[in-house]
Amino acid sequence: MAGKWQYPHRRWNPLRQAWVLVSPHRTQRPWQGEVAQKSAPSAVTYDPECYLCPGNKRAGGAVNPQYDSIFTFVNDYAALLPDLPAEQDQPSSSLLVAEGARGLCKVLCFHPDHSLTLARMTRPEIRRVVDAWTKEYEELGATDWIHYVQIFENRGAMMGASNPHPHGQIWSTGFVPDEPAAETIAQHEYFAKKRSCLLCDYVQEELGAGERVVLENEHFAVLVPWWATWPFEILLVSKRHAAAMPELKIEERDALADALKRLTTRYDNLFETSFPYTMGFHQAPTDGKDHKEWHFHAHFYPPLLRSATVRKFMVGFEMLGMPQRDITPESAAERLRACSEEHFWARE
Repeated sequence: MAGKWQYPHRRWNPLRQAWVLVSPHRTQRPWQGEVAQKSAPSAVTYDPECYLCPGNKRAGGAVNPQYDSIFTFVNDYAALLPDLPAEQDQPSSSLLVAEGARGLCKVLCFHPDHSLTLARMTRPEIRRVVDAWTKEYEELGATDWIHYVQIFENRGAMMGASNPHPHGQIWSTGFVPDEPAAETIAQHEYFAKKRSCLLCDYVQEELGAGERVVLENEHFAVLVPWWATWPFEILLVSKRHAAAMPELKIEERDALADALKRLTTRYDNLFETSFPYTMGFHQAPTDGKDHKEWHFHAHFYPPLLRSATVRKFMVGFEMLGMPQRDITPESAAERLRACSEEHFWARE
């Protein structure tokens, strides 16, 4: 099928209810734009200047404990605050709409070793991170005013990570943000029409076709979605219907750690670099409503396109018209399938 789609076409994203333009022939154009530096895995296990390493002082003045596993704290420079003024300025026009936005932003350090990434951590170490994510979702989601818990990781300077120490963030909000809100609508409408789950049905189709599946284990499928926008975008989705991490059984949490380890290793091996990406879990809102339509999944959005130093830019038509990609999802999946699950750094 990969050869069948080597011409410009649009693909429908049922989770966002939007189109993406695919232009495979554009990979032939010469490149004279930005070329970034290749990112090698760090060999520094402890950095005295890192504000996330154990025992170090953070930028806000607090001192980290000598943690030996997982460490979480409220972000010193949070984008959202849990307490807002009782009265706030309001615009006078009906076209200028604003409202207060409450939230609580946390940082979760995956490991005390400054040199590691998910790709270079062991499965048991990643499993502890899965448990920590689950606990944070449960505890934050139980707060009566928190309606959504967004767990994510920005990996690498190219994706805006301000610190290379292995860590992610958890922003819990008093509202459902735009992306999960759009997915809520799409999944709810599909369930109302089909009386079945959108992602349950989609995963079965992908597993049957096989051409966009990168890897799988007993409980999770890892694939380049039909509607992928970023060159090597990944959808990681549970095979069993579950709305959020707390619903995952012990063996499913093990399988999630396994899938994360294998995927991130393949990513690094693709261009033999510490692969940048933004990754995040989409789970049911914690707004007190029944969300039987929701299916737990994660999105990986990596920017690299041609090599470790040439990335995809979302500019021009992408910003003003619609998203566009240069390689087909099928060819991206084929290249990722060909990658080893032994990290290139360990082979040297």
